[in-house]
Amino acid sequence: MIQTDAASTSRTILEVRDLRKNFGDEQVLRGIDTRVAEGEVVCVIGPSGSGKSTFLRCLNRLEVPTSGQVLLDGRDIGAANVDLPTIRQAIGMVFQHLFLFPNLTVAENIMLAPVELKRMTRDEARRTAEDLLVRVHLADKADHRPADLSGGQQQRVAIARALALEPQVMLFDEATSALDPAMAGEVLDTVKELAHQGMTMILVTHEMGFAREVSDRVLFLAGGVIVEEGTPAQVLERPVQARTRDFLSKVL
Repeated sequence: MIQTDAASTSRTILEVRDLRKNFGDEQVLRGIDTRVAEGEVVCVIGPSGSGKSTFLRCLNRLEVPTSGQVLLDGRDIGAANVDLPTIRQAIGMVFQHLFLFPNLTVAENIMLAPVELKRMTRDEARRTAEDLLVRVHLADKADHRPADLSGGQQQRVAIARALALEPQVMLFDEATSALDPAMAGEVLDTVKELAHQGMTMILVTHEMGFAREVSDRVLFLAGGVIVEEGTPAQVLERPVQARTRDFLSKVL
């Protein structure tokens, strides 16, 4: 587990209260309650169909919860007067599928949102893009097209793009599941560096070794509820709940 000063802070940056999400008659989330401290790294694990991706998408309002609250820095992001684009800048997300613009260069992909949202001039955004590419070890790829890059490199560009808006929280939804082990390792190394730098992150992952190494806390979701949570050692090595033990017996 990566230990950072930020991870030990008691200040809550994100709070989830009785979060529920239905799709028609199907209850996908059945009441999620959790808090994430500033600088904390939380890995979310669980079987397919347990609600992991829906949970993440509710955190930045890509899905509208059926009921419950998500509070960012104490502010209910579902309140009528909240500006959703501002929320999505504050809660960045990296998806399994990249959604990079193939007709733009790597730098232009990173620059696009800060310029369009008038957060930066083009010159400022270019400097930011170059700095972020250094951060994700792709400094020499600024003027390449996404098609020129490997899958792992493209995913690191997606991370840099999310970081360009200086989010308070980063969400990762199975960011390595479409990559081969070598490419996945590149992305996971980048995430580890962000953890060392104190970035608040919530990651849905099937990589148990990664969850053990990088997270401060692990949530095990099944049936739309948090069945078990605790440190990686508690959840992955000494699980209390039978459902957790059964799941881990199949993936470890």
